[in-house]
Amino acid sequence: MSQQILAQVEAASLKPDVDHFEIGDTVDVHNRILEGNKERIQVFTGVVIARSGAGSREMFTVRRIVAGEGVERKFPLHSPKIAKIEVKRSGVTRRAKLYYLRDRVGKAVRLRERRTDAAAKQAAVKG
Repeated sequence: MSQQILAQVEAASLKPDVDHFEIGDTVDVHNRILEGNKERIQVFTGVVIARSGAGSREMFTVRRIVAGEGVERKFPLHSPKIAKIEVKRSGVTRRAKLYYLRDRVGKAVRLRERRTDAAAKQAAVKG
């Protein structure tokens, strides 16, 4: 009984239109930032290296390289502070967590691109 009540309360805080992305995808996270009484959008671009949790507690970690230094941020998926998540590129991965990217630098950090049906058809037409 209490699980059903918790599920109903949690369902109220879930975003209805969450963008689909996976581990290894390069994403732009559009984050709302309040400065005084003004609100602006700041974009954080990087590779999704982890997802954790479920329901309203679901989080994802995005990693990027800034000035030769690795920077990671964890975002709550259903937060009202996240305006949108835009998938720029899909990467091929065989793991659920890409923590091994922390030890790599330069070109070793790149992931192979996942070819979608549309991209494969386009490549077939060109070549």
